[in-house]
Amino acid sequence: MAKESAAARTADGSENARGPANGDRVLTIRDLSVEIRRGDRVVRPVSDVGLVLDRGETLGIVGETGSGKSMTGLAIMGMLPAGGRVTGGSIDLGGEELVGLPAARYRAVRGNDIAMVFQDSMTALNPTRRIGEQVAEPVRLHHGASKRAARRTAEEMLALVGLPRPAERMDDHPHRLSGGMRQRVMIAMALVCEPRVVIADEPTTALDVTIQAEILDLLDDLKARLGMSMILITHDMGVIARHADRVGVMYAGRLAESGPTPVLFGRTRHRYTHALLSSIPSLTHDRREELFSIPGAPPDLTVAQAGCPFAPRCDAATDRCREEHPAPTADEDGHAHACWHPPTGPAATVRARFAAPPAIPAERGAVPRLRVVDLEREYPAGGAGLFGGRRTVKAVSGVSFEVAAGETFGLVGESGCGKSSLGRMLVALDRPTSGEVIFDGEPVTGLSARALGPRRTRLQMMFQDSNASLDPRMRIGTILREPLAIQGVGRRTQRTARARELLRDVGLPASVMERYPHELSGGQRQRVGLARALALDPKVLVADEPVSALDVSIRSQVLNLMRRVQLERGLSSVVISHDLAVVRYLADRVGVMYLGKLVETGTTEEVYGATAHPYTAGLLAAVPEAHPEARRPQAGARARGELPSSIDPPSGCRFRTRCALATDLCAETEPPLKPVTGTHQVACHYPLQPKRSAEPTTR
Repeated sequence: MAKESAAARTADGSENARGPANGDRVLTIRDLSVEIRRGDRVVRPVSDVGLVLDRGETLGIVGETGSGKSMTGLAIMGMLPAGGRVTGGSIDLGGEELVGLPAARYRAVRGNDIAMVFQDSMTALNPTRRIGEQVAEPVRLHHGASKRAARRTAEEMLALVGLPRPAERMDDHPHRLSGGMRQRVMIAMALVCEPRVVIADEPTTALDVTIQAEILDLLDDLKARLGMSMILITHDMGVIARHADRVGVMYAGRLAESGPTPVLFGRTRHRYTHALLSSIPSLTHDRREELFSIPGAPPDLTVAQAGCPFAPRCDAATDRCREEHPAPTADEDGHAHACWHPPTGPAATVRARFAAPPAIPAERGAVPRLRVVDLEREYPAGGAGLFGGRRTVKAVSGVSFEVAAGETFGLVGESGCGKSSLGRMLVALDRPTSGEVIFDGEPVTGLSARALGPRRTRLQMMFQDSNASLDPRMRIGTILREPLAIQGVGRRTQRTARARELLRDVGLPASVMERYPHELSGGQRQRVGLARALALDPKVLVADEPVSALDVSIRSQVLNLMRRVQLERGLSSVVISHDLAVVRYLADRVGVMYLGKLVETGTTEEVYGATAHPYTAGLLAAVPEAHPEARRPQAGARARGELPSSIDPPSGCRFRTRCALATDLCAETEPPLKPVTGTHQVACHYPLQPKRSAEPTTR
């Protein structure tokens, strides 16, 4: 075992950290370094990392994409990618050294003593095998159980993780389950052998806020019931604040800061941690101020770094920071950091210092820029209905709202509620089953392609996945010139000049014109997606989950850019997202969708500050805030269970199957949208803040 250095002692806090009452050390990592060889390139994703994990404890590892947090987890599991190897340090699991362990012994440890819950359940689960077989397999391999006994254990574990009707689901294939159900199956596979340590690598990144909260609470509960320890890897500081006992902040493969969660959040000692916390859009952020954003991008890990790796992005960096790497130091409470100039104030003061008030939005016109009237969209579904009729997915059911000139309307709701289907109809990419979309007083639904052409240039969409929406075979300059060429705008030289102007507007250099999409970072690609949407000077921009795939630091840059562009150009925007903090920052008015219907609409201040629908309240209660003192939401506030099928939605109020206030009236009668105030509407028989003349006769 490698000799423990001062850096490892201070980073893992072994002398001073306050662990759980039993104090049993389960995992000790000292001076861990990893390299990956790709041809003649060598990537060093982990360098001199030291961490400890005690029995019953949750250790959070947080950082941007490429910080080394997932690679640390894979090194512990002995699952480094091709060309990867541990080049130094020690991984001690309960007295057994894992570095250099023979492959056969590692296979016996992996899945039995340590297990991993992966980020993408759809790729981690075998699509050709049934759920029951995949959960039972570890029991047969590690415990030598019979096929029948392993199946029985798998069914018990699926019930333990809260999978509905586990006996029936055992014979389902992964594609038949929702995202939340698949993640529960992944947890069951990891825990079925009751390992001592479970590593959860971004276990809820692709899930809605309500399902995310359920999964994380489930992991906390199972950890306590089974006596396990957990390493929670995430980029979400709110998740860390709510669920981790201690936290390690990684940057450029190194541990920048670590310590007990309340101490680290209350007194950050590294400029990078400080900047991360300042970049997070919160539900209380003043919309008149820009979000703080970290300039630049993480360093290239194929190049040896001199000095502090965060120095090029740090506003407090000095020559010493650029030339000499800071040695980790620890406080008496086990709070360690590696920074020459630790910040002194809370993160909020940094945000206020950098924020700037935006321009005043354009005044509303008498005629709405965009008007949606009773919009419906149904898709054919496979198979026949109960009486042999055609089955349909009721994606959007009777939605109506208006967007004024210069206004931003936000649509929030869980996946499957119809937000994206509605967005595609707004820009005429899909035709509605019924209803109308009216742009500047003229309907755009039902028009022929020829008649729709001139109007479509004024209705543009910014897609969620910039990597998929940009042609990988075309250079950025060609991508930006393409819509101009299709519409016959200007000559080639004029189109090239326009492309450069668009790149300048979104904060990219003209040199990007000659690059391909894969040569850009995620944030840069999203900026190109915005530039392409703005190429034809649209009047309405529909942004579908525009920042959901970005790190928090890049997210704040893109959000500031979108808000600035909208204000400067007087754009009318529809922002679609399941992130309530993002919508609160961008939107003037908000519509909350549930299973194809709007259940609450109003100004941002009304919907967030005087919530009237139990579903909206449940969404807000599930948002993890980056403050340890707000670790648990109010009991019973969150929506229960998962979203019902939109093929056969519940009768009456569609939310009643998940609502704690539901009565027989909710099952019999569908509540219409009724005014709470002049601009605030809610579709609920029992609004949380009712303002009406008569109460329902029964409860």
